[in-house]
This record gives sequence, C-alpha cells and structure tokens, in this order.
Amino acid sequence: MIKDSIITKFFSIAACANTFQAGYAQKVKTPNVIIINADDLGFGDISCNGQRTLLTPNIDKLAKEGLNFYDAHSSAATSTPSRYSLLTGYYPSRNIDANVLPGDAPLIIDTQRQNLPKIFKSAGYTTGVVGKWHLGLGVKGEKTDWNQQIIPGANEVGFDYSYLLAATCDRMPNVYVENGTVVNLDPNDPIEVSYKKNFPGMPTGKDNPELLRLFPSVGHNQGINNGVPRIGYMKGGTNALFVDENMADTFLLKAKDFVAINKDKPFFLYYALHEPHVPRLPNERFLGRSGMGTRGDAILEADWCVGEFMKYLDECGIRENTIVIFTSDNGPVLDDGYKDEAVEKVGLHKPSGPFRGMKCDYYEGGTRVPFIVNWKSHIKPGISNALVSQLDFLPSFASFLNQECISVDGENVMNAFLGKSNKGREKIILEGYLRKVSFRYMNWSYVPAYGKKSAELYDLRKDIAQKNDLSKQNPRQLQMMKSMYEELYTGCQSE
Repeated sequence: MIKDSIITKFFSIAACANTFQAGYAQKVKTPNVIIINADDLGFGDISCNGQRTLLTPNIDKLAKEGLNFYDAHSSAATSTPSRYSLLTGYYPSRNIDANVLPGDAPLIIDTQRQNLPKIFKSAGYTTGVVGKWHLGLGVKGEKTDWNQQIIPGANEVGFDYSYLLAATCDRMPNVYVENGTVVNLDPNDPIEVSYKKNFPGMPTGKDNPELLRLFPSVGHNQGINNGVPRIGYMKGGTNALFVDENMADTFLLKAKDFVAINKDKPFFLYYALHEPHVPRLPNERFLGRSGMGTRGDAILEADWCVGEFMKYLDECGIRENTIVIFTSDNGPVLDDGYKDEAVEKVGLHKPSGPFRGMKCDYYEGGTRVPFIVNWKSHIKPGISNALVSQLDFLPSFASFLNQECISVDGENVMNAFLGKSNKGREKIILEGYLRKVSFRYMNWSYVPAYGKKSAELYDLRKDIAQKNDLSKQNPRQLQMMKSMYEELYTGCQSE
C-alpha cells in the first residue's frame, strides 16, 4: 500500500516559481521522446507503487531514476477513447466515434487537425508508432480493404513509420500493418473481415470448442486464430496471422529497429505494448513465473520488454538524451472475456492499488494509471503528487519544443512533468464506459447521478478509496462541484 505519509501529502500544492520556459528543448541537446503505453495495466500492478505481490524491477528502475506520478490519469477507462485523447489532446466526448472500436472501424483521428506526432514533426523530429493502435484504419463510410494500401492510417496523422496491431488482440483481423500494408500477406489468399456474420466453412469458438486452447467466459466466441476465439470473423490471410506468444518480441524488435535507424537525429516514438490485455498468451519464457496465472505472467513480460528496450537505449548511447514516459491506457481488469484464472489466482495482489474501480469504471481506479517520466541527468528522481493527464502531452510538449498549440482540453503542465513544480492541472473530466464520467477538482471527486444512483461526492485527501460518500453531509460542496462539472462538460461534447 502507499505509505500513510505519502497519502497525507497527496494533494498538497507547492507554491513553485514558473521556472519552465517555452522552447526549453532548444537550450539543451534536443532530446528524443518515447512514450511507452501499456494496455490494461493498473496503478497497483507495478511494484514501485507500493505493492510487493508482483515485482516489476525494470519499471521500478525507471521510477527510481525518474519522477513517479501518483495522481496521473488517462482520459478514459477504456482503450480507444484513452488513446484518442493521448494523441489528440481532446476529450473523447468531442468525437462521437471515440468509443471502443471493432476491428474493422475506420480511422477516427482527423487527419487535418493538429496532434501529438504532428507537433514533433513540426519541430524537426522523425516520428514512429509501434504496437497496439485501436484507433481505426481506412475511410469512414467505406469498407476497409485489407489487401490494398490502407489509407488513412497512422502515417496520415503524422507518423513517419508505423508497425501496428491492426486493432486489438481479441478482435479480428489478427494481423500486423506496416506503413498501411498488411505484413506477410499472400495476394492469392486475400483477407475478408466481418463483424456481422461468419464466412461459410470457417470455424468459430461457439460451434467448434474442440479447436480451442483458451475458452471464453463471455463473448469472444467468434473467429478462431492460434486456438483462441476472438470477436469478429476473418477469412484468408493465413500467412499474415499473428502468433500471440511472439507479439511482445515482434514489437520490441520493431521499436529497436526504429531507434537504430533514427538514433543520430531527434525522434519521437509511441511504443504501445499489448500486455496485459486479453487474450493473455505471453511467451513460454514467462509462463508460471508470476504465480498469478497468465495475467501476472504477461505483466512480467511487459516489464522485461521495458528493461530490454532501456538497455538498448544505453547501447545506442542515447539514454541520457531521451525522455521516456511509461504509462497505461486505463485501469486494470481481471476477467475480460476469457477463462484464464486471472480472478482465481490474483491472491492478495490489488491491481488498482488503493483506489476504487477498475477498467470501464468512472471511479479513480478506472483512470488512475502508472505514470513515470524519466530523463536521466535532467529530472530529479522522486514522487510527484501533481494532477496530470495524458491529455496534457500535446500542449506540454508543444511548449517544450516552442511550437504553436491549439489544443483545447490538454493543459501545459511541462513544469510538473520535468519536476520543476508540484502543481499540475486543477480539474479534469474522467470517462468510464459508455460516456459515464466523474469530475475531479483538486482533491474532490464528483460523480453525477446515473440511473437510480444519486450524485456522489468524495474527499480524496481523506478518503482515497472513495468509500465515504459526502454528498449529504456537504451539499454546498456538492452543488459547487455539480456546477463546475456541468459548465466544463457542456463545452466538451461532439462537434
């Protein structure tokens, strides 16, 4: 658990001078920037955040040598909305399509608008993305043809290089896409994808359980790849199908390749891990090592990837001139559609740490995520209690690089990211599943009335686990929070 002394000062705001100046990056050797984004990794899933039930030594080392944020958030408690905000600086509620996407969805990022990779490109950086995408590929209103160049995609929103998991591990198509082209596709075995009906003669998890090595707990009973039933149906593309157990190694290799090619010039890399998202099928090197089943093993695999990648930065001689941010797209989940014993073997481990809620929830555990900023020799190691969000990457790095920023939802908190101030943002909307939200203002958390539940109010300074609803004891604070929330939320709806 987080130590009491840390909880006591969790929301203290230091009165720091604004020592950060726009264009700071130009006063030092222009640093590379890498964002490592894990998938469904909770605040409590890394041992540097207070628990010792599952050890993550490589991520812990990042934290020990960098700044570990205890009040950092994704914008949403689910994948697509969170990733949309990270790259655009906008609340997902501004985009009607920023919900959890099927695997055949079109691109939901506007190619004409400013975004994070474009900020870096405008500052002279080479940009790359490797790993999970889940933001759509292709044109809205048109069926994606997986057998041709897929445009628009990551390259059209500012990435010079892209090597993507087409959607997410449990959704068809189960292929990699490199710079808009499906990897290893045989033109004589074209890909077809459907989310409406199966293709004649193709087995499914529902009808062919004898073909399965991993069984669904809910949903996930359609097309089969690698002995695993998925969501959606796929035909063809046999040579292009990924093997789950090799995915971490594949992404790590591609991330290293991008660094090797670009190490002599400034680069920005978005390295999106797939662990510990379902289906959890880590490489056999990690099976049984955690004692928590394959979810724990997958977390150890992710930690290993971080360690191997950081060692490679050292080998390339660019470690001290590289800002590395480690975070996660949303809070954790145990049973997420497969019978993989994640619930049965979790033991005393608390994936959300001391916080209430998990993936999909609008309570703190849904969006309070691991968040480490490491810049060797430039950021003083320690713990930050500043309230920050992945929304803030775009305006913060725009200021850092002396670039114009037109983002409306992210805030420039670069002083906090660099450890020059303990002051972050004051308020933020945090989205759960299906647009249900909570609202943070300083140490207060407000949950609007949903269905038969009345509005809730929590003082996180005294009640970090959100167990004591103060709405009836403090009606004045409740009304103030309601008014502030409604004013902010009204301005953040779909355009």
